[in-house]
Amino acid sequence: MALNLWERTRKHISARLKPRVKERLEMLSKKNINDFGVDPFGFDPETLKVIAPLATWFYYQYFRCEAQGLENIPEGRMIVIANHSGQLPFDGMMIETMFLLEAKKPRILRGMAERWSADLPFVSKFFARGGTVVGDPNACRQLLDMDEAVLVFPEGVKAIVKLFHQRYQLFQFGRGFMRLALQTKSPILPVAVIGAEEQAPAIANLMPIAKLFGMPALPLIFPQILPIPLPVKYRIVVGKPMYFEGDGTEDNEVIAGYVNKTKSCIQAMLNKGRAKRKSIFF
Repeated sequence: MALNLWERTRKHISARLKPRVKERLEMLSKKNINDFGVDPFGFDPETLKVIAPLATWFYYQYFRCEAQGLENIPEGRMIVIANHSGQLPFDGMMIETMFLLEAKKPRILRGMAERWSADLPFVSKFFARGGTVVGDPNACRQLLDMDEAVLVFPEGVKAIVKLFHQRYQLFQFGRGFMRLALQTKSPILPVAVIGAEEQAPAIANLMPIAKLFGMPALPLIFPQILPIPLPVKYRIVVGKPMYFEGDGTEDNEVIAGYVNKTKSCIQAMLNKGRAKRKSIFF
């Protein structure tokens, strides 16, 4: 019964949004797709015909996403760096949907998933077919060499279990993305997501229970009982591309300075975006 309900819902969503999705999918570059219809990492554009309509519904109807700074999206390779939040991984989905639907030239943004996700049955293959790649530096480097756009959340998994009083406070960024950007001559594209912090407020992190199940974290979400986000309004701000000089072999101090500059840029965009909004729902 649940499967029948899902199928009816999917068909309803597809009927309303399919023309827009189809138009954008047909505009996608196929340069890295082989004769078997996939790229070297298993990405299958046909899978997007199933995923994209639902993601589009969340983008336009549920979160009512408002994108700013789309003119800043460059062509070619890039590393998209964004704040991570919200307990539930809708922030990455909405950024990726924005690149598909709103960019002047639609792009498939290759998200970097946590390594533990590769061990999840069925999920890992589904991720690969949809364009997500396990967050391995070599995989990221290869994607950039293919002139792909890669999405990285340098705060890591600790960011998605922020407690509510920590919202919009960026945690420490890892440095690996900056060395990859320098090695591959890729610009950094800063992105700020305002809204996701309130979609599933966490009041505690049940780490002892998480460890029992081999999970990196287990946030206690209030007021939701089911893992369904609140219908907050997303505002996604795209900053100007950032270019840094070097080849990736620089001292840690130099890399740290570049990383902090990126982090400060995103924090400033978050602060400005929060100051401008009048409501988390409108």
